[in-house]
Amino acid sequence: MAQHFLLSAAARTLSLKAVFQDGEERAYERFCALRWPRCQGRPICPICAGERCYAISTWRRFKCAACQRQFSVTSGTIFASHKLSFVDLLAAICLFVNALKGISALQLSRDLKVQYKTAFVLAHKLREALAAETAGHMLGNVVEVDGAYFGGHVRPANFKDDRKDRRLLNNRSGKRCVVVAMRERGGRTLTQVSSQESEGVDFARRRLKPGSIVTSDEVAHWDLLSKDFPTERINHSDAYSRDGVHTNFAESFFSRLRRMIRGQHHRVEAKYPNDYAAHAGWLEDHSRESNGQMAQRLIENGLSAHFSRVWKGYWRRAG
Repeated sequence: MAQHFLLSAAARTLSLKAVFQDGEERAYERFCALRWPRCQGRPICPICAGERCYAISTWRRFKCAACQRQFSVTSGTIFASHKLSFVDLLAAICLFVNALKGISALQLSRDLKVQYKTAFVLAHKLREALAAETAGHMLGNVVEVDGAYFGGHVRPANFKDDRKDRRLLNNRSGKRCVVVAMRERGGRTLTQVSSQESEGVDFARRRLKPGSIVTSDEVAHWDLLSKDFPTERINHSDAYSRDGVHTNFAESFFSRLRRMIRGQHHRVEAKYPNDYAAHAGWLEDHSRESNGQMAQRLIENGLSAHFSRVWKGYWRRAG
């Protein structure tokens, strides 16, 4: 019987034990090699792109011989202004990619022995870095489109006489949102969070290549896509898959996202679902990669992305 990839040794190329055994210097060298791969880890000035740089021996910084500016391996990146050591950053990334259903900030703070706010901001910076992979990405070939509702749970009253019908719109909390997912078969996953699933029609039009085949369920608003794209429909009350027509890959994404929110985070504020949806989509897209490859990809994304204008200091900036 063939062994599943995730159970094989090929899926385990990075371990937390190895990260701490290698130590701080090896972690720092890894960040340098991924920041400047063209020069095998030798620094390049992020301001003027000068290659004549020399190290400042008192701390891990460099100085450009051309513009005389000082910089570090994390300057201008998602990891800028960090206070954690490089081995702790690498350990956090290892924990982040090893958690197949996501990891809570509380667990991350306990594993790294840091404040909750530090772990919370770091996790969201990592989600911002991985979301940059699909910025402006267009989907083609066969694309599955579907939506699912999250949040807005209304706790029932203690006594039966005081309880209200939570299915009615007037009795909901107003925090309920819908995540619209588009998954290209054999490709990437794109997500959007909105108040109604019908808003996903415009989202699909913006992110689909001409000639793409759209597969969806029989909800009426997806009919509008038939004017621009060939469509295939599946009636879920009749079957989940028929003659190769299905939305099973989109449903797989929603299954992971539900387990991420309910099982790990328990409750997600209304302004954050987009971050968690992008995280779940990234895990789905790279589920056939080893944890070492995923960690390297995430570090490369963080080092190539500009510093976060949303997550600054120890909390989220207002506005």
